[in-house]
Amino acid sequence: MSYSIKYLETISGIKAHTIRIWEKRYKMLKPNRTTTNIRYYDDFHLKKILNVATLLDSGYKISRIAKFTDREIRDEIKKCMDHAVDSHDLSSFLVSELIIAALNFDKIHFEKTFNTGILKMGFHKTVELVLFPTLKKIGALWQSEEISPAQEHFFSSMVKQKLFSAIDGIPEPEQSSKKCILFLPEDEEHEIGLLYFNYILLKGGIKTVYLGARTPIQNIFESVKII
Repeated sequence: MSYSIKYLETISGIKAHTIRIWEKRYKMLKPNRTTTNIRYYDDFHLKKILNVATLLDSGYKISRIAKFTDREIRDEIKKCMDHAVDSHDLSSFLVSELIIAALNFDKIHFEKTFNTGILKMGFHKTVELVLFPTLKKIGALWQSEEISPAQEHFFSSMVKQKLFSAIDGIPEPEQSSKKCILFLPEDEEHEIGLLYFNYILLKGGIKTVYLGARTPIQNIFESVKII
């Protein structure tokens, strides 16, 4: 795929002006050119700028990063991930990796990255510090039409699968437990936040009745009477 410099700014958090300076000063990125001399970037550039942003977040100086080969950058990121003790530092690596997985429709890479988060941070922190920030970035790119709806749907689907799996692994609370009805109104279909709230309630021993997205309000009243 081809990307604008504004796209690289949005997804990496590095200003377009800064990227251009790095191109001139360090020859870090060499954009492609169309036949009409318009600059654009490809998947290689995207992955590199995400990796650079990750190392910057970890305290590396740009002057040092610029001297690394592409292989050395990847090695440094792996080294940082292996030794990360702070959840914020680790989450920065994982968000970048998940974005790459989403853009490439790479389920295996998604699974590997997600499992790394679970192993090092646990489920709660992986969802809140990694999955949600990634969704926010991908959602912003989708709204600005920088990525296709299919890429956003792919990632959302993978996140839902993980939440459903986690929910299925929780024992059903006792019948005498407090009960909550969970639903979204008729004009709302994005239920990832609701699924996560369902998980939290069940983990807390509260019984839930999950009605999901686009629920007519009359159905809520009827459900309350039955329950």
